[in-house]
Amino acid sequence: AGTMSMAPWYHWDISRVRAEDLLAKAGKDGSFLVRDSESVPGAYALCLLFQRQVHTYRILPDEEGLLAVQTTQGAQIKCFQTLNDLIATYQQPHKGLVTPLLFPVRQEETPEEGSDDLKTRTYDTALSCPTVPSQASRAQISQLLQQRLQEQSSLSSPSEFLGLLSEYLKTNLQLDLETMKSGTPKLWHLNKALGVACKGLHSELDFTLSSLETLVKVFDHPNSPMAPQKKQTPRLTLENLISKISTLNNLLSSLEKKVLNALQETVSHLNLALPNTPAGTSPASKTIPVQNFEVKLGKSQRASLTVDVEGGKVILKKLNSSVEELISHEKILQLIKYQNSQNKLRFVFDKEGQKNQQRDFIFENARVSNVSYCCGLNFLSVCPTPHCFFPTCRKKEGFCQLLQLMRMKHSNLDEPDMISLYIGTWNMGGALPPKNIASWLQSKGLGKTQDETTTSIPQDVYVIGSQENPLGDREWTEFLRAAIKSVTETDVKLVAIQSLWNIKLTVLVKVEHENRISHVNTSSVKTGIANTLGNKGAVGMSFLFNGTSFGFVNCHLTSGTEKTHRLALRTIRHCHVKDREMLKNATIHVSCRRNQNYHDIIRSLLLGDKQLSAFDTTLRFTHLFWFGDLNYRLDMDVQDILNHIHKKDFETLLSVDQLNLEKEKNKVFLRFNEEEINFPPTYRYERGSRDSYMWQKVKATGVRVNVPSWCDRILWKSYPETHIVCNSYGCPDDIVTSDHSPVFATFEVGVTSQFVSNKDPGCRSEEALIEFETIEAIVKACSRAKFFIEFHSSCLEDFKKSWENNSQSSDIPGFLKLGWSATQLPMVGLAFFTFLLLFSVSHDCSNNLRILNPILSEMEYLLDQHLLLTVKSVDGYESYGTYNTLNAY
Repeated sequence: AGTMSMAPWYHWDISRVRAEDLLAKAGKDGSFLVRDSESVPGAYALCLLFQRQVHTYRILPDEEGLLAVQTTQGAQIKCFQTLNDLIATYQQPHKGLVTPLLFPVRQEETPEEGSDDLKTRTYDTALSCPTVPSQASRAQISQLLQQRLQEQSSLSSPSEFLGLLSEYLKTNLQLDLETMKSGTPKLWHLNKALGVACKGLHSELDFTLSSLETLVKVFDHPNSPMAPQKKQTPRLTLENLISKISTLNNLLSSLEKKVLNALQETVSHLNLALPNTPAGTSPASKTIPVQNFEVKLGKSQRASLTVDVEGGKVILKKLNSSVEELISHEKILQLIKYQNSQNKLRFVFDKEGQKNQQRDFIFENARVSNVSYCCGLNFLSVCPTPHCFFPTCRKKEGFCQLLQLMRMKHSNLDEPDMISLYIGTWNMGGALPPKNIASWLQSKGLGKTQDETTTSIPQDVYVIGSQENPLGDREWTEFLRAAIKSVTETDVKLVAIQSLWNIKLTVLVKVEHENRISHVNTSSVKTGIANTLGNKGAVGMSFLFNGTSFGFVNCHLTSGTEKTHRLALRTIRHCHVKDREMLKNATIHVSCRRNQNYHDIIRSLLLGDKQLSAFDTTLRFTHLFWFGDLNYRLDMDVQDILNHIHKKDFETLLSVDQLNLEKEKNKVFLRFNEEEINFPPTYRYERGSRDSYMWQKVKATGVRVNVPSWCDRILWKSYPETHIVCNSYGCPDDIVTSDHSPVFATFEVGVTSQFVSNKDPGCRSEEALIEFETIEAIVKACSRAKFFIEFHSSCLEDFKKSWENNSQSSDIPGFLKLGWSATQLPMVGLAFFTFLLLFSVSHDCSNNLRILNPILSEMEYLLDQHLLLTVKSVDGYESYGTYNTLNAY
């Protein structure tokens, strides 16, 4: 890939939109470039400008590695050994393109991370394709490698393998060197040689897979899809070998669970009985202590409010009175929070023989603060009229969470409809963690913290991201499990851990939820130097909790504004306006690199449902959480920053926070949420203390300045009309081993379970449909291609497509306005969507050519579903934009 990147016309990792922008800037008919395909791995896209329109041709490799431009059916296919040969041929006229390839559009180079040079380097205009070694040079390379092979021949490598390798070095190496002329990142002949050399391994894998599949079929129900389908892979290629190893790994890791499920189904089907598990064999969950709250009734009447979660009751007792009012959990009907004030709560309950009773509470010993409205219970509602007020929301939220926990603990529901989620992120700075990290795990310290009455209650799911972590995966996991148990007295199970060098993502859950989690996927993306080193990048994980999809991304983005400050110190004696502008541009450049890191991650991270691969990572999940050392800094002089921190004037600092500024410009984290920040910047502290920031570092190149900043962040994005509340967001002030403070956040998240219809199986319900009358979309494109829409949803058996758009115009240069009428669009059997594009409801489906049939048509089921749309071009099948509709019928 490095050789390829030197070709003037090859842009190895740019998007379709960026390619069209570069061609539009070139402006000449015949301007062209080649980029990697966004839809087909290993393929390329040839982008050609003609009459102000960009024409895209796909270049696909065949099984032998030969390259060809995709043609219409029946046209003769021309194959080429290298990409350079293909380009040279189509530079000639009358080769099937709209115009010959005349003017290559060159790459735009950006400075490497760590460089002190702030000026943008550009390619020389005389830059040409990389030269291939001469015949003599290739012979020298072959001789050198053969000599190294002879030096290794005394080792234990089989003679047959050495013979194959020797033959490759003598003959086929020359052919692979030829392919390097175009920079093709595949050594096809080496691939073949390895496939033949591993012939014995192929046979052993086939035998092992066949034996295990026999075992699976013994326990497999005739109609069950449990047994894996055996793929026909007769060719001895390296890809086939890797595929078999992956299949064996997946089969072995899931075999015990599959057999267990099969045995349970068999026992149930034959009405057999298994011995009961002795009581007390499962680990006992921690008993939640009784909590007392000092409250006022109305304006002045004092009372104590006792919450007994284990006993399932609330006791209200007025002071100076011996009478207690006991309210059991099933009698509690509603808690009402008021939108116009965070310190108001009404408690509504049922009293036998009387109408519903209500009490208004005021909590003691707290201060008034501005905290946004949030729902603490599933049965909360909003009251339009003020009745009472709380001096703080912390005690109120603790009370509400205890009642929610009581409701879940004593409810007759089989599955939870709400879970608690902990997110933690920490750049450990390469140092070992302290023995006690309780404050981090209990959300104690600075910022929005949990009430002390709830800190020892275990969360349902713990998601912990770390950067610059010196511990191994197993050592880190056991450390976290022990730490969680020490503060909650509850055991947690590891879902998975994903690492990219010292960037780690660990997910742990309470034992009772272990079997509610499925479809676990992990992935990682490198964004370090040349996108190859793992010093910067992201790790991700996704899974389903019953019917709700979750995604998590822990990242470590490009660091530093130190280039700016080193230059400032060198030029401060004779600083002019143009110098200050140069400093400003340098800071903007570093932010742009972080923005590019973000876009590389969402484009390359492979998580979630594979059927949603047409959508980027941010649209594939009901809830997506993104956290880590994002490294966005504060654009302010360091002394001014320190003064604002001393005054706790965080609002002024947040107004110059690079992440907030880039979000406001819609450059990154579109439609992501972040809780209000009420804690000091978490970087760069003096290790061993949290009293001062160590913002200066003397280096040979000058004084390096790291301004105090909120580098460590937690953000989230959820589908519309889903329930999620952030209950805490802050950092501990007693963990000082790193120059970063850890950051925590806790959430209350609504989850769905497998839908079970309450209707009689013999009862046939009327199907509800929505007809899309028209859809209009504006996309950024210079192409004349036609477009279509893909519809994706978990309630559909498969994705569906519309016909091509029947209207197209361009009122703004570089943008196309596309339109679909009713005859081009499907009828959707989901009568609950509010669609921002144009639509109307109709029961006449005679004019619709394609209908989307949901798996179930019951409204109770459909209200929890979402529909994803993506606009794609007919010629390249690449997405030009996506949209998520919501359930607001």
